[in-house]
Amino acid sequence: MIVLLKKIHQKSFGTALKVLKKYLLTPLIYIETSFEIFSTPLELAGGIAVEFKKTCEEVILVNGKINVALSGGSTPEKMFTLLAAEYKNKIDWSKVYFYWVDERCVPRGNEQSNFEMTDRILLKNIPVPEENVHRIIGEDDPEEEARRYSGLLKKNIPLKNNFPEFNLILLGTGEDGHTASIFPNQMELLNSEKLCALSIHPESNQKRITLTGKVINNAERICFLATGKGKAEVIGNILNKKKEYLKYPAAHILPRNGVLKCY
Repeated sequence: MIVLLKKIHQKSFGTALKVLKKYLLTPLIYIETSFEIFSTPLELAGGIAVEFKKTCEEVILVNGKINVALSGGSTPEKMFTLLAAEYKNKIDWSKVYFYWVDERCVPRGNEQSNFEMTDRILLKNIPVPEENVHRIIGEDDPEEEARRYSGLLKKNIPLKNNFPEFNLILLGTGEDGHTASIFPNQMELLNSEKLCALSIHPESNQKRITLTGKVINNAERICFLATGKGKAEVIGNILNKKKEYLKYPAAHILPRNGVLKCY
């Protein structure tokens, strides 16, 4: 696991370092743990972008294509901006196939949509074929869309262990330890036999469609994009099995077949 923490202000550097030292003193036996602190958000985005390019090249060389599931949030947004600006001609986008980890059930064009953010910042600025982009249709009936998207994944993504096997999944985590749209009060979604399911945000009651835990853990590579002190503490609790860490959905993300990294 590689842990990279964003430092927003110079004054926060010491705090960030203390947090990482405190929470990463005892790495899990089966995970090679290292970390790196970036001094600016741009450097953080740059590190993630380099890893993304490398992964695309390796997988495309072997498989001829790469299936990627994306998340929303401020950290992926920065990476998408950099990819569009500096990697437009450095990645074979014709062989990159995009899917989404989760989506808010909002109308098309709504600024809260994970797809809309990605489309505006990345997809419209790179030469990716339209047929390579498979969004969750957040404006449709949630239950029906969850079934439709599940069928799409079965059709398009190679199966392993009876579940689709993504080459790469990008995940975020919240200070409550949620990941994808699997929240602490909906832990059953981690072990659901469904590929996609309806979830509800515990505070706003907003409906969302999310990949379930078994699909996520079936990926070849999973990258957590987690920045800031609060999220670093969540990751630290998970790594060191502290403070009822199993209450965090993110603690249950352990790929069956592949690699887990945390940015």
